[in-house]
Amino acid sequence: MSSLPTEFERTDIGEIQIAPEVIEVIAGLATVEVKGVAGMSGGFAGGIAELLGRKNLSKGVKVEVGQREAAVDVSVIVEYGNRLPEVATEIQRNVKKSIETMTGLTVVEVNVHIHDVIFKTAERTEETDLSHRVK
Repeated sequence: MSSLPTEFERTDIGEIQIAPEVIEVIAGLATVEVKGVAGMSGGFAGGIAELLGRKNLSKGVKVEVGQREAAVDVSVIVEYGNRLPEVATEIQRNVKKSIETMTGLTVVEVNVHIHDVIFKTAERTEETDLSHRVK
């Protein structure tokens, strides 16, 4: 991944550049919007998972950006009970649509890597009352 901004378009006023990190954030947001995605994986080398609600939206996303095209790899964790091919296909559609709509780049591929499946944890509705233990 290049850390330099990618040339996108020249106008009569100047240049428009989009940094690869911007594409990563767009792809990350588009991925976590998909029903069934529990979070982003920490990376392709197998890092710690980052579940929804965290701030690093480019975690688990790798992009290659040219002047007119982009290729994206996303690593995700899926909630148990969802059909993996359906979740992956929806991620591909959403990432492609979001990047193309926001940047004008053509997305040539979106590769989805499912690194884990997790169970939904039951939300606690009752607070634990420990006052009966101490008198």
